[in-house]
Amino acid sequence: MSKSVKLGAIALVALSLCAFVAGKAKLDKFGSSITKQVGPKTIRVPYTDVVSYLGYAEKDSEDAIVDGKKFTYIYVWVPAVAPELGVRMMSPVGGMKIKDATMASNYEANASSDEYFDTYITLEKSNITSLKGISQDKIAGAEWNILARNDDSSEMPKQPSGSSYNSLLRYESEASNPLKALTAGLYRIGFTTYKKGEVKGTFLAQVAAPVKLPGVIVTKDIAPLVEAGAK
Repeated sequence: MSKSVKLGAIALVALSLCAFVAGKAKLDKFGSSITKQVGPKTIRVPYTDVVSYLGYAEKDSEDAIVDGKKFTYIYVWVPAVAPELGVRMMSPVGGMKIKDATMASNYEANASSDEYFDTYITLEKSNITSLKGISQDKIAGAEWNILARNDDSSEMPKQPSGSSYNSLLRYESEASNPLKALTAGLYRIGFTTYKKGEVKGTFLAQVAAPVKLPGVIVTKDIAPLVEAGAK
């Protein structure tokens, strides 16, 4: 590759990063699977309930290796039956202000980081249906069933590279199947990268529902789950 071509490629990446940081990467309202017609357009009806979590993935901080990939888990307590759940993740956050977001303990110290990763997410359901007596051992010994997964979504903002590598999924409850029904219980969002390698950078994860679900807990640390179970 010639020197001029290399410089051109570097300049393109730099311009993409500047555009992202400058706020051109806009996160739209989280639309559900329900659609309506507005004039000539078909639009998605926004979810009623959206819970946000801001985090920073550190090198070698994964919770498990699955098919050779480093997975990290964020736990989600769903307190009631839901007709649908939406999950989306973007990286990096890029200084975006997110109202009422829960922050990981290491987020603020790394919020200005320009590191990011190609997000790949799963939504998983456990056989834990109560927070009473919840513990790390109980979670580690739980059975987990993958309900849905997503790698790339054109609905999400592009990453600084210019690629649509952020993720979004919607999962509708299958009431006739206990393993696939969105009943009250403990769920988790698993995240990694599409390609095997390090998962490092800031991220925003959002869990949403088309109905209000008071008492939803989204956490990396199980302490809030233990606290809620002790009440």
